[in-house]
Amino acid sequence: MTDRVAIVRRPSSRMDEGIVTHVDRASADPVLATRQHEAYVSAVAGAGWDIREVPPADDLPDSAFVEDTVVVCNDLAVLARPGAPERLTEVAGTEELVRSLGLEIARIEAPGTLDGGDVLQVGSTVYVGRGGRTNAQGIRQLRRLLATRGRTVVPVPLRGVLHLKSAVTALPDGTLVAAATAAVEPGAFPAMRLVPEEAGAHVVPLGDGILLMAASAPRSAELFDDLGFDVLTADISEFEKLEGCVTCLSVLVG
Repeated sequence: MTDRVAIVRRPSSRMDEGIVTHVDRASADPVLATRQHEAYVSAVAGAGWDIREVPPADDLPDSAFVEDTVVVCNDLAVLARPGAPERLTEVAGTEELVRSLGLEIARIEAPGTLDGGDVLQVGSTVYVGRGGRTNAQGIRQLRRLLATRGRTVVPVPLRGVLHLKSAVTALPDGTLVAAATAAVEPGAFPAMRLVPEEAGAHVVPLGDGILLMAASAPRSAELFDDLGFDVLTADISEFEKLEGCVTCLSVLVG
């Protein structure tokens, strides 16, 4: 396995049928989404990541959101058990790929549920959102599994948001970032940097001070640029219609 691998999955032609929970349904264009996904992948590859694709699955509308299917911590890949029953079959394709990378495999078992989008790793601390997709048993199982890698799991109650990483992510220096309207328990985190747009709270650190962000958060991008980070932006408007963000579309290994 190369040092830095990015796992991705092309969008389904049926993505417009994907699940929406906290937003009004708006029609998503699969053709435009495919172009946007290609540009996103190109940005990640341009930052030095080796792209590995899970085979596409047209019968799985939400399958482009590959982050929800696995949590990778060092050499351990924890296969998730998505909280939406319609998404359970997405995990098989991801399992095949992570096995090919030579990672140790574990999995969340019933009755536990866990979406990878609820898992935010910041150094040795792993914040896990307790919301509609991740339950207490899923958190318990993940805590036991990640303890073998020296990680501490901190549960975070969620309200009115799909996943933890829909509300909070972290900069390369470990600083947490959230929108001023973030729907998370205030005392769950140390101090956070607030950003002016909801999408500005979604960053993917690509190494060497590089951040990947959505094009829909230009003021937040300016803020991070002024702090000395190198900001890449990607238009992911079609995925945002399905409550997706930049973190959802890849899993970084290494």
